[in-house]
Amino acid sequence: MTTRADSNAEPRAPLNRERVLRAAIALADRNGVGSLSMRKLAQELGVEAMSLYHHVVGGKDEILDGIVDLVFGEIELPSGDVDWKAAMRRRAISAREALRRHPWAIGLMESRSTPGVANLRHHDAVLGILRGAGFPVELAAHAYSLLDSYIYGFALQEASLPFGTAEEAAAVAEDILRQRPAEELPHLTEIAVEHVLRPGYDYGNEFLWGLDLILDGLERAHQAARSGTTPTRSGPNR
Repeated sequence: MTTRADSNAEPRAPLNRERVLRAAIALADRNGVGSLSMRKLAQELGVEAMSLYHHVVGGKDEILDGIVDLVFGEIELPSGDVDWKAAMRRRAISAREALRRHPWAIGLMESRSTPGVANLRHHDAVLGILRGAGFPVELAAHAYSLLDSYIYGFALQEASLPFGTAEEAAAVAEDILRQRPAEELPHLTEIAVEHVLRPGYDYGNEFLWGLDLILDGLERAHQAARSGTTPTRSGPNR
């Protein structure tokens, strides 16, 4: 017999792969990817765990592939409507923003052996912009590796900081400075007083400073490749 409460209840959305993955990414955002299991995901959706396998046959591995692909889908694809530096800059900023929304994804973005469509399309688009700008294959590979190492490394460091706002950063800096006399740590004190504790400090601004430095370096390497010269650099086998 249907009760009045039942008749007024909003019908539940049908279970499908998209709904499963959206619930999984919400669970990971809230509790970390380590909290993700078929049982907990089923509880999140209000269904039996076995019913999930009708939509994600590969179980947790397929879910991880799927939610990583969703994160890649949030990153702006580089556009050929602007020059390669502007395209790479916009793409890097978009990637960092996506990883700030989903910090659990930082260590998973390049780890999947069965990447999804958005993942593959993203990689192909980035390489396409670089190749279209005249980057030789080897330099395009170097550029991609360098940019992603910086993006993921910065995102990881940012996610692990003991502060999230300028006010929290100032409080942490002041607490550290109280622990030791200033004369023992003159350079750390200088950075704290003249940089971190100044109004408007935002650690995130370091991302753009480093990104532009990398892009300027890649531009020099690109120009050298086009002119047939070799840029000065050091390292093994050079």
